[in-house]
Amino acid sequence: MVLAEVEKARVHGHTLAFRREGQGEPVLLVHGITTHSFIWEDLMAGLAKDHEVVAVDLLGCGASDMPLDVSYGIASQVEYLEALTRELGWGPFSFVGHDIGGGIAQRFAVEHPDRLTHAAVVNGVAYDFWPVQPIIAMRTPIIRQLAMATLDLGAFDMIVKRGVFHKERVTPELMAHFWQPMETRLGRKAFLHFAESLDNRDLTSISEDLRRTEVPFLIIRGRDDVYLSAEISEKLHREIPGSRLVEIPEAGHFIQVDQPERLVEELRAFLGA
Repeated sequence: MVLAEVEKARVHGHTLAFRREGQGEPVLLVHGITTHSFIWEDLMAGLAKDHEVVAVDLLGCGASDMPLDVSYGIASQVEYLEALTRELGWGPFSFVGHDIGGGIAQRFAVEHPDRLTHAAVVNGVAYDFWPVQPIIAMRTPIIRQLAMATLDLGAFDMIVKRGVFHKERVTPELMAHFWQPMETRLGRKAFLHFAESLDNRDLTSISEDLRRTEVPFLIIRGRDDVYLSAEISEKLHREIPGSRLVEIPEAGHFIQVDQPERLVEELRAFLGA
């Protein structure tokens, strides 16, 4: 996996890193907790045939700044991303979010509907069905201390493999990308701070607004996601007007690893529509 070159932009006093490919209508790819922009690499070329595609590292993740005195919660990330897209010179754009990124997409659609042409939630969090284990445990002080002392590549490997259907695709190269931000003490602190910042009230507070959104939504679920239940995607589909739900077989939580070609196919059809 050869990653695109990292670019950086300064927004709200902090630096966000991102990777960019292609030209055309803009698309923002937003990862979740435990990952960063590398998770989209196998999709970017396919989407870049028709779009300017930017895969961002959220604040606290990847090559972005990791301040420990500000929130990494969904509400805060929305404002950083809104500022980033304006810094990029974008008008209305499409938002594709995975995991926590899917929650950010929902809140972005409610708070900045004029900025979005489409929103896709890929194995995303929603309502009060999250945070889930092992993230909840990370918010307990004694567990945080243990994690700082003992969190290693082996433990992280178990978390990733549990979220992938095709276990053979969890190669040492892939795990090196997952682990890269955790190599430093600051990176591990930022990961734990991200877990501590998560608050499902950032999404439960917008549930009524979400029922009235006019932003077109696509909801994608990997059928074998062990971290987030089917109830989440089904409720989103029921409550978001005109939304479309797609379930992809042989795909776990990290659907970008299991089914990148199918994911590109579904996203291109949705964004083209």
